[in-house]
Formats: sequence, C-alpha cells, structure tokens
Amino acid sequence: MTLEERSNLVLAFARVLYVNGQATDQTLDAVERFGDTLGLRAKLLPRWGELELQAEDGDAKIISAVGADPAGVDMDRVASTMRTIEDLGAGRLAPAAAIEAIARIATRPPAPTWLFTFAAAAGAAALSVIFGVQHLAAAALIFVSAGAGAILRRSLAHYSANVFLQPFCAALLAGVIGALAVRYQLSSSLRLVAVCPCMILVPGPHLLNGAMDLIRDRIHLGAARLVYVGLVIVVISTGLLLGLALLGVSFPVDPAGRSVPLWLDTIAAGVAVFAYSVFFSTPLHMLPWPVAVGMLAHALRWSALTVFGASAATGALVACLVVGLILTPVSRRWHIPFAAIGFASVVSMIPGVFLFRMASGLVQLADGSHTTLELISATIADGMIAVTIIFAMSFGLIVPKLVIDHFSERATQARS
Repeated sequence: MTLEERSNLVLAFARVLYVNGQATDQTLDAVERFGDTLGLRAKLLPRWGELELQAEDGDAKIISAVGADPAGVDMDRVASTMRTIEDLGAGRLAPAAAIEAIARIATRPPAPTWLFTFAAAAGAAALSVIFGVQHLAAAALIFVSAGAGAILRRSLAHYSANVFLQPFCAALLAGVIGALAVRYQLSSSLRLVAVCPCMILVPGPHLLNGAMDLIRDRIHLGAARLVYVGLVIVVISTGLLLGLALLGVSFPVDPAGRSVPLWLDTIAAGVAVFAYSVFFSTPLHMLPWPVAVGMLAHALRWSALTVFGASAATGALVACLVVGLILTPVSRRWHIPFAAIGFASVVSMIPGVFLFRMASGLVQLADGSHTTLELISATIADGMIAVTIIFAMSFGLIVPKLVIDHFSERATQARS
C-alpha cells in the first residue's frame, strides 16, 4: 500500500471512533498503534468538525483531513473498530481486508426502531419512578410520550441531519402531552409527564468527553463539546417550555421532590441503564456491566441521601467515584467508550430537572410580570444545584479514570 492509501486507512478508522463517542485519548492511542502496524508515524489532530492526520514514513510525509462531527454515540461500532485494530496488529487481518471491514463497521445500523422506541419509553418510565411518580396513569402516559418522541426522532432523521431538530421536536411533543396531562389532572406539580421524556434527550456522554478534553488541555475541542451540550439542553428546554405554553401550562420552579424505597429506586435504575445502553447500541454481551454497576451506584446514592442526609451533589459524587473505579478497567478491556458506559450507569443523576426549572425561571423573569424575590432565589438555586451536581459527577467519573489510565500506561511502558 502507498503512503497515501495507508494514511487514508488510518484516518477512516480514526473517524469511526471519533464520531461514535470514543474518548479522545483512546482515539489518539488507537491511531498511533494502528500507524505503527502500517509502518507509519501517525499523529491525529482532532477538532470539532474535522480530523487532520499527519503521517510519516521515513522522509515521506503526508497530511490529510476528513470532516467529522463527534455528535454520535455507538458503542458497537467503537468496539468493533478497536477489535479490528487489534486483529491488524496481531496479523489476523490483512491491511487490504481492513478497508472493507471499516466500511462495514461505519455503516452498521443502530438499534432497530422498535427496540429504540421501547427503550426510550421504558427509560423515561423508569426515570419517573426514580423521581417519585405516584399514579400508574401518569407512568403509562410518560411511556407513550417517550415512545412517540422516539418514533418522531427516527422519522426526522430520514429528512434532516440537523443535530438540534430531533431533540427540539421530541421535547415539544413531550411538552404538549405534559400540558394535556395537567389539563386532565394526570400530572402533579413535578410535571413528570413532561419532564421524563425530555430527560432521555440530554447528551450526557458528550458532557463527559468534553470535560475529559478540558482536563487534558484540549481547550478548543473540550469547549466545542460543552457548547454543543449546552445548545442541545437549550433546544430541549425551549421545546419543553413551548409545548407547555401552547396550552397555557407553566413549569413550576421549585416543586418539592419525592423519595422512593431503595428496592424500587435500584430496580428502576437498572431499567434506565438498560434503556440508555440500547440508545448507545451496546452489544448485548456487554450489557451486564453497566446495568449491574448502575444499580449499585444508585443504591449508594440512595443510601447517601436517605441514610446519611447528604446533598444531591455529594450523593452523585460517591456513586460516580464507584462507577469510575469499576468501569474504567472494563472500558479498557472491552474497548467500550467510557463516556457512554459511564453516563448510562448514572443517567438519572444528571440534573436535567434542575436545568429545565432554571430555564422556566429565566423565561418567567424575562416576561417581567411575575418577578418576585422567591422566583429569583429559586431560579438561582436550581442553576447552582445543577452546576454543582454536574461538577461532582464529572469529578467522580473522570478522576478514577485518569488515575487508572496513568498507572495502566506506566505498567505497559514498563513491560515494553
């Protein structure tokens, strides 16, 4: 193979990893190892929207680039790509055959629509149980709303590649259905019928990947990822609040939460983790890890909140530390994107509810007709709680990963 052909092959593998949720560190490491296999000194320069590869072979050098937006998550594609790189390194696969292999992997379909729809519906219903839904009719309506939103998202994907259109339309639908539930007294002040279908739209893996990039001094890429997450949350909030407003229903800023028994919280967490794993196209043989660890994490969080009286941020920190310690070696061993498997395990701890409440408070303050000290205080409090929980979760998940990765790399270097 020529230098250009080898460079293009490495870049094709890098693109599949990058756009499907693999952490930047693991992508760079895979590119370097793959380049060594092909006799290249390969250096990847990732940016939002583009991957640039600098490849050298002796005195010859080539620079190539390809468009790539890291806005997707597909663990099956990532795991398959990493296994293919290992096969190439071990000599079990020829470089010429790798071209066809990566083409198949890149176009591998996600979970079928029926499974995606069921997972969205079950995940939203499970979150409603964790948040304290009290009536079966409300839970059933949440199931139907989230399922309808999933079908709408898959349908829109055939007509537009806009990354914001799908979450906006799904949130708008959830807001309208939630408003109807309030009209017919099927929803409490928590507005779970409207909120829970929107919670499953929050792009958590990109938040974690962005935080890891910032810690690794990839300022531009990390900031771009976080801006993307922020824009998606704004789009979701806009759709939710607009859907409620169309029928004249408001979103309370500070309703009281509800607690649920430990056994119910743990089981519902397992269902939610399973649902998110389906969203991320997790291979079936990998599902036990995030589900089991996610249930353990939620049990620890419940104990911290209920038994020890800890704050929501402290409970999330404890749970995420355990998740990070357990799942980092798992993600390395099975080549699973850590951001995806980690987020799936702690999905209900993402403070989407507080973000939606803060957005509602800001809209009411902008309107000016209901400005009160209580509204201002509640809006600020919701924002501070959300930020604190996000920082606690990021710290809890990322720090164990960085420590374990550091010692694993040192051990690898010592063996070589």
